[in-house]
Amino acid sequence: MIVHNLSEKNSIINQFIAELRDVNVQKDSMRFRRNIERIGEILSYEMSKTLNYTNKTITTPLAEMDVKTYVNDLVLCSVLRAGVPLHNGLLNYFDAAENAFISAYRHHKDNPDSFEIVVEYLACPDLNNKTLILADPMLATGQSLVATYKALQPFGVPKNLHIFAVLGAKEGVDYLEKHLPKDAHLWIATVDKELNSKGYIVPGLGDAGDLAFGEKLQH
Repeated sequence: MIVHNLSEKNSIINQFIAELRDVNVQKDSMRFRRNIERIGEILSYEMSKTLNYTNKTITTPLAEMDVKTYVNDLVLCSVLRAGVPLHNGLLNYFDAAENAFISAYRHHKDNPDSFEIVVEYLACPDLNNKTLILADPMLATGQSLVATYKALQPFGVPKNLHIFAVLGAKEGVDYLEKHLPKDAHLWIATVDKELNSKGYIVPGLGDAGDLAFGEKLQH
């Protein structure tokens, strides 16, 4: 897997990451969602440099001219619910893309420190020979994204696979490298060093879904 860690260079994305982490700024849920959306836009712009382009003739009010436009068939798939603001950021740039949505969450049984990934809702177009972008803000253990990728396999074989994440842990990145295709790309805003005993990213930023949309009822 090819990893693109955008925090390794100085850019405005580091400001957005800092605001996502800051407990005082986090109190503004609208700003939290917008920062995730903006990071999605930056990740989209950087990834767009890898797409295939062709010349297209357009007509302006004054003349005809040739411009380069991308020719990839894109499918954007976000993991609900935290992935919604990130998905919006992708759509701001790839507005002609098809869309897929999937729910994947941690289900804790008797031991609160152990869990399994449960995939329930899934809506997806045909994926054959398309460029698939899987978007999930938090890459902790990596199990949710791998479970999502496996759940999408009945819909076809994509030509290219890109993973978008806002914040991850080194362990999660390593897990993806072991379980996803070797030519997959990971586009991520920043990577933290570790997970705690419950599988949460440290220092991390907390629960992205709760911070974006409010606390959820447990079941």
